[in-house]
Amino acid sequence: MPWWSWIVIWIALVALSLLFFGVLGLRLFRQATTTLSELGEAADRFSTLPAPAGPAGIAGTGSAAGASDPAGADEPLRPVPGEAIFASPARMRHDYHASKLARQNARRLRRIQRKKDRGQPQALRDIETR
Repeated sequence: MPWWSWIVIWIALVALSLLFFGVLGLRLFRQATTTLSELGEAADRFSTLPAPAGPAGIAGTGSAAGASDPAGADEPLRPVPGEAIFASPARMRHDYHASKLARQNARRLRRIQRKKDRGQPQALRDIETR
């Protein structure tokens, strides 16, 4: 094999490797561009919180408008979606325990009413309130 064939082989190998790296770089650039555009769309979509649906207005903010609304008087205050992310852990723990006690109390009242309707004797733990 003549000496110049090695030069041709090495030039071809370098050219093919540059072409390969160029194609990989172009593909990586396109994927990065697509990812960044989708990230921008997601940031725009999640940068604003959706307005809560319901006649009581914005619930959970403690505004006087929601408290003076007679239709919303029966409805308990509900947290705004996404509020837990920015709230302190102590407040969220308090809210969790308060809602847990409210659910337990509601179950106890339903149990008392059910036993009353059936004419069954009441349990002592249901009669005593905490």
